[in-house]
Amino acid sequence: MAVSNNLTAILNFIALMCSIPIISAGIWLASKPDNECIRWLRWPLVFIGIAFLLVTLTGFVGAYWKKEGLLGVYLVCMFMLIVLLLVLLVLAFVVTRPNGAYYVPGMGFREYRLEGFSPWLRDHITGNDNWGGIRACLAESHICPKLAHKYVSAADFFAAHLSPIESGCCKPPIICGFQYSSPTTWIGPSNVAADADCAIWNNDPRQLCYNCDSCKAGLLGNLREEWRRANIILIITVVVLICVYLIACSAYKNAQTEQLFRRYK
Repeated sequence: MAVSNNLTAILNFIALMCSIPIISAGIWLASKPDNECIRWLRWPLVFIGIAFLLVTLTGFVGAYWKKEGLLGVYLVCMFMLIVLLLVLLVLAFVVTRPNGAYYVPGMGFREYRLEGFSPWLRDHITGNDNWGGIRACLAESHICPKLAHKYVSAADFFAAHLSPIESGCCKPPIICGFQYSSPTTWIGPSNVAADADCAIWNNDPRQLCYNCDSCKAGLLGNLREEWRRANIILIITVVVLICVYLIACSAYKNAQTEQLFRRYK
């Protein structure tokens, strides 16, 4: 029984360590400028990581002080959290699989089409009910204004590797035919027929292309890149947690069997 409890305590310590990358990935995602404008998407991963931390602490206490009730609660809660994290991973993978990016000849950056992204993301993030608040948040951010200090010449700007939001929200689509004056100022007649966003572009820093479909697509492009990076860490963590959980279940079962054997011996 002591060996099983010690093993469970060690496994819980490993699971506790696994909560750190989950919380770190959640904080990293929440700190991104685009996620600051989508409040409901900022903290779920952090909350799941904290829940793992609390549950593993419960299991550690149960194993160290030989509290079978706490160990039982730990195993049930751990199973539920692993399932929840798996569901989140599958959802994130499915909705971030489509990619609306396309290359612009002669440019270092890519542009983005809204139709190329997941319908679920389009409906829940860039739909009419949500975009007003997100648009206002993006306009108040420093994402676009900082480009004027970062790129001086047109050659530098066109060779730059802009983020999806910078490409979609801070400038008009290249197909519009505007002439570069600064990263957020474009002059000359536009080819309005080329794209609906061409008529929406405005040099006013409060407007730019924040109402454009290209800006909505850029936001989704940013989210896609960030979540796919976070998914790599989360997949590794989930695999470790599943292995730890299965071993912990086996140790708990062996301890129960040993206790019954001693009782009827």
